Amino acid sequence: MAVQQAAGPDPYFPDHGDARYRVHRYELALDYRPAPNRLAGSARINAIAGRSPLPEFMLNLSDFKIGRVRVDGRPAHYTHRGGKLRVRPAKPVRSGAAFTVEVHWSGNPQPVGSPWGGLGWEELEDGALVASQPIGAPSWYPCNDRPADKASYQISITTPSAYAVVAGGRLLTRTAKASTTTWVYEQAAPTSSYLVGLSIGKYQTVLLGDPGPGGVPQHGHIPAHLLPEFSRDFARQPQMMELFQELFGPYPFDEYAVVVTEEELDVPVEAQGLSLFGANHVDGARGWERLVAHELAHQWFGNSVSIADWRHIWLNEGFAKYAEWLWSERSGGRTAQQLAAAAHRLLSSLPQDLRLADPGRKSMFDDRLYERGGLTVHAVRCAMGDEAFFRMLRGWAGLHRGGAVTTSTFTAHVNRFTEESLNGLFDAWVYGTALPSLPTVIPARPAHPPTNTGTVQP
Repeated sequence: MAVQQAAGPDPYFPDHGDARYRVHRYELALDYRPAPNRLAGSARINAIAGRSPLPEFMLNLSDFKIGRVRVDGRPAHYTHRGGKLRVRPAKPVRSGAAFTVEVHWSGNPQPVGSPWGGLGWEELEDGALVASQPIGAPSWYPCNDRPADKASYQISITTPSAYAVVAGGRLLTRTAKASTTTWVYEQAAPTSSYLVGLSIGKYQTVLLGDPGPGGVPQHGHIPAHLLPEFSRDFARQPQMMELFQELFGPYPFDEYAVVVTEEELDVPVEAQGLSLFGANHVDGARGWERLVAHELAHQWFGNSVSIADWRHIWLNEGFAKYAEWLWSERSGGRTAQQLAAAAHRLLSSLPQDLRLADPGRKSMFDDRLYERGGLTVHAVRCAMGDEAFFRMLRGWAGLHRGGAVTTSTFTAHVNRFTEESLNGLFDAWVYGTALPSLPTVIPARPAHPPTNTGTVQP
């Protein structure tokens, strides 16, 4: 596992995260009441100081009432303003020392404001969900909010018993007491703060396919009235899982869940071990199947292999976009070359002032980044040939599993699998802005695409 953390603040979000320490585990105990949108929580955060002593440190947390803050069991001084909880321990934490922070908070969770609208905790008409990318995690729990600071999580959530709670990870226990139920989830794999997913609603749970011995359990959580449409739209997800494991390597987590909310969402929500779709993404005609593939692919690219900071977001979105094209190619749809040509035509008609390697905060979710990212991965494939390309891809996902990477990490990795350096290709596609020519070496369509069958079981 390779973790490459920036020495200082994230250049796109300098107010988020503290590079002077790292967290290795969060234990969250939450009580949520949907009707008043009331959240009360406690967090036990196990962390390790960096190379310098810590007379004080910072967590990100939105405007909640703070009950108490302790460091290693002792009351600590703190200030809480502008989304920053600054903590001063009774005595400085020694360099390299492990320490524990305990925070209690309560209030009405609200999304964090951003250039893309509200992020994080979102109150629904009947329930709630979390959509944190990139800086929404502090809307509901205190965290070191930087993507490279990955930790394990245990999350306990108590809600009225009419509601189901779905979180990324393995459900350990579900305990009913009178009118409430407590759900406890464990996510053992290193997880970025923005990728901690959560949904609270009234759902029916179904099993997608039969994982068999050693397979990946895949569950859907959907409103009962949407089950017929869901059963068709997500029926081929088990085949996607099978294909992506063939192409990218073993699925990096214990299980995978998808949630469909009653409400419409602009785009699906990516989380670790979990993806959330809006009711508008379920039409019974597989009209949004490319997004099913996109979100599943993020489990390898973005979630398991994460970015060190937000300048490198194309590594998440470019690979997920290309996974859409690979699924289309392997399932009898348009080939990756055909989809690349369509993307190239689109980009050629748009301004060519976006640089993949560092698009700037305003452009990090620009549609051009997704399309050009997919084209860049296609150009690498065409230059390498399929055998070397997919060997490289499986190596990338395996070597950096659970870690955080940069663009330069990727270019160096690719060059280890080629006889001649591809630095010229990367200079044009990743570091330049002008659109290079469409690659002309066309990969062959595989001879045996997956079947179109799939099953959904209650």
